[in-house]
Amino acid sequence: MNTDVEQTSQPSQNFAERLQVLIGDLSVSAFARKVKLSESLIRKYLRGSEPSLAKANQIAVSANVSLEWLATGCGYQYRQAEVVDRKALTMAQKIVFEVASYLEPDEHWVLIISAYQHLRSHKKPDGYLDEFATRQFIEHLLPTMG
Repeated sequence: MNTDVEQTSQPSQNFAERLQVLIGDLSVSAFARKVKLSESLIRKYLRGSEPSLAKANQIAVSANVSLEWLATGCGYQYRQAEVVDRKALTMAQKIVFEVASYLEPDEHWVLIISAYQHLRSHKKPDGYLDEFATRQFIEHLLPTMG
């Protein structure tokens, strides 16, 4: 099941384990920079210390995950529709306007939404958005337009 739509009702990990999931392949230092906290504080959390609500929220917002999931392990891991990934949206618009500039404006929106969803569903834990794969995906959709 896709983790960005999976909802859990029972926590299966502790905070340190969920934090490790967020860190993924990043170094602790790189993750600390990403969430704008000190490396020593992140290491403290990885050893089992619990963050304050403000620090947990800072991590959740910076990592684009649900505070509920980060704090408790329940709910959706990733933030749902109330949060827009601006970097992914900007890239989706760029791809669509480069690949399909000839389309009518209302047709652009369908492709922008498709590109955005593709970028978000394939986003790497370090935040990497695969522009090349998304461009190919949109080019594949073009014959179905109009």
